[in-house]
Amino acid sequence: MTTTQQPGTLSERLAAQLAAPVIDPDDHSGREQSLSEGAAGIALLHVERALASTGSWATAHAWVTAATSRGVSTAADTNLYLGASAISFLLSAAQADGRDRYQRAATMLEHRVLVLARHRVETSAARASRGEATSFGEYDVFTGLTGIGRLLLQHNPDADVLEQVLDYFVRLTEPRPDQLPGWWVAHDPDTTIATPGGHANLGLAHGVCGVLAFLGTALRQGVTVEGHADAIARICGHLDTWRHDDDSGPWWPEWLTLDEIRTGRALQRGPLRPSWCYGTPGIARAQQIAAIATGDTARQHLAEDALAACLADPGQLAHVTDTSLCHGWAGLYQTAWRAAQDALTPNIAAHLPRLAASLSHADSDEPEQGSGLLTGTAGLALAAHTATHHTPPISGWDACLLIT
Repeated sequence: MTTTQQPGTLSERLAAQLAAPVIDPDDHSGREQSLSEGAAGIALLHVERALASTGSWATAHAWVTAATSRGVSTAADTNLYLGASAISFLLSAAQADGRDRYQRAATMLEHRVLVLARHRVETSAARASRGEATSFGEYDVFTGLTGIGRLLLQHNPDADVLEQVLDYFVRLTEPRPDQLPGWWVAHDPDTTIATPGGHANLGLAHGVCGVLAFLGTALRQGVTVEGHADAIARICGHLDTWRHDDDSGPWWPEWLTLDEIRTGRALQRGPLRPSWCYGTPGIARAQQIAAIATGDTARQHLAEDALAACLADPGQLAHVTDTSLCHGWAGLYQTAWRAAQDALTPNIAAHLPRLAASLSHADSDEPEQGSGLLTGTAGLALAAHTATHHTPPISGWDACLLIT
């Protein structure tokens, strides 16, 4: 059985389902502090609704309290999606209207994020000095310096450590002595896919397009370091090398193996799932951001044409099988919506009503995806909120996706 709802109705219904926090007393994993699957991510939904006057601050506060009910981790491995940085992002969102909510806690956490960022930069420098490859945990949006850097750009754009983070990414774009990309990792993309010798990831979530989006966003905000534009150009050049053009429009491989780099030939034969995390939407949005930052109108047209072609291709859209932000309809909608606001033509915006309808098409047989932000109900509700109001999120919650 399937039902179709308007985005506003869907957002309201999902928010109502998540109105009351429930914390498992036997769960000591700390995941309540998680943006991706815990109370912190659900709190973002209710903060956005409270800021938009479609929800209450009492509900938002209940979820903020739940997210911090067992303290906030300041461990060295915390990141934008877990612990001090995640809660700092949440509290910053709650102050987006200029009110000093949670100010004391926010100030304390901002200091901790600065300390964490310095430690991460120092650790990465030590790794590089040993001649070792980087890793997702060092640089990506979920666990690495891309996510922490985006938080600094939002909170402390004048911080010295943000300059160090940007310098780190400039160096990361430089080829290694063996001529592999600087962001080459020695591990597999995930536990189910083997890439002997490592791989170079092109996606927005774990790959170089996350770096590109961050560097482009910083440049758009006027926060720059020496070599900044050159780093963007190196990444874009790499993407140009591996771009494919066929009947479905421009597309890029999700990652490249050692054999593919050596032969100059990608084994991926066509575009896969059009997702925020790995697919054409995220890769195109990152290039659009960088193109706007550098004034590269030709690249902006290319990126926007790639996204519009992807959205018009039933074959690609058929690969979308869930409603999540990470790899489903919610992430596809939010990425396309942000891209449409910056686009040179209305081609992307023309697809938004149909994408919004896909958000609202709920299948009762769809497997339960949880309640969190990244792969669950909260993320879908936030994308539906955007589809309803047609305005940028007041809280800026989607900055954690690097699409703004």
